Amino acid sequence: MTATTRPLRSVLYIPGSKPRALDKARGLACDAVIFDLEDAVSPEEKVAARETLAEALATGGYGARMRVVRINGLDTEWGVDDARAAAAMKPDAILLPKVGSPADLEALTEIVGDIPLWAMMETPGAMLNAAAIAGHRQLQAMVMGTNDLAKDLQTRFRPDRLPLITGLGLCLLAAKAHGVAIIDGVYNAFKDDDGLQSECQQGRDMGFDGKTLIHPAQLDIANAAFTPSEDEAALARRQIDAYEEAQAAGQGVAVVDGKIVENLHVATARETLAKLAAIAAMSPEPSP
Repeated sequence: MTATTRPLRSVLYIPGSKPRALDKARGLACDAVIFDLEDAVSPEEKVAARETLAEALATGGYGARMRVVRINGLDTEWGVDDARAAAAMKPDAILLPKVGSPADLEALTEIVGDIPLWAMMETPGAMLNAAAIAGHRQLQAMVMGTNDLAKDLQTRFRPDRLPLITGLGLCLLAAKAHGVAIIDGVYNAFKDDDGLQSECQQGRDMGFDGKTLIHPAQLDIANAAFTPSEDEAALARRQIDAYEEAQAAGQGVAVVDGKIVENLHVATARETLAKLAAIAAMSPEPSP
């Protein structure tokens, strides 16, 4: 599976310094884990966290879950050593915080080689440079850092996220233009299921591939929101069948439920079914 077809419905942050959390992640129903050496780790724990995380990843047991290591920024006292340590862990990707331009990613490649990169998009500068960042040759995914972005923009919280829509949209356009995955930001109120569901649905409707999460209690809602429903799958199959029948009859369009179905609708229908197949392939029984 490629960066854009591999399921990334639920991307859970796990502190790299907490052995119990690292162990628990082996049995959680998330599509990807971001093993965090940055915000979730206190300054006095950062050096030791590298070894703790390295031991956990060497032990394995994370199954089909994508393993992503978020390092500290290269402009911090920990960043370069984090990058070297992360490269030695051989994760599926390394996530760089506060990416402002392709030069930031290029600096990381000089340390980690050809390991795929993810970019935290969390500053006004990143929003303005989103297209250039998305075009970096090793970039596999963009992750929205909506908390930091809201801080820099000096916004107020709104359930509709109107103050953030421009930034979200710019990054979405950039990701789709360059064929990289894009993951929505976190929802902070982890006990507010209704709020999380609403924000997940908004993100899915906008075109995000999944949601970053801060608590395992959020997993089921995110997975459900970013999984095509049975009704969507059934419609996709009917659209494909109707269009193929129309083509066999020498017609360029079909009609399903009173609506025109053209080749672009069929392409979307095939993507829906491919996503369901990929989700099924990525969903083994959780580890004990």
